[in-house]
Amino acid sequence: MKRFSYAFNGLRYAFSTQLNFKMHCIMTILVIGLCFYLEISAMEWLWIIAAIAIVFIAELFNTALEVLVDMVSPDYNPKAGIIKDISAAAVLLAAFMALLIGILILVPKLI
Repeated sequence: MKRFSYAFNGLRYAFSTQLNFKMHCIMTILVIGLCFYLEISAMEWLWIIAAIAIVFIAELFNTALEVLVDMVSPDYNPKAGIIKDISAAAVLLAAFMALLIGILILVPKLI
């Protein structure tokens, strides 16, 4: 049970310190509400859930890498900046793909 508390500490840290994580949480709630309203199929739910999970996983890894880079390289270092940029790009790509999945599933139901 103690192991779960470490994971929840990580979620709590990400939520309390990362604005983007909070925004992903808000968007997730809105998307899930819309999915219930539109009564999407089980297969569509799988795609939506996978997209949401990938975005959260990417955001958590991004946060972990940022903390690690700040610990290892507290002073300015161009390579540290590149690591952070690449990590942020992974989140951006995950979010873009989630948006695309959402558009493909939800927009036809809204039209």
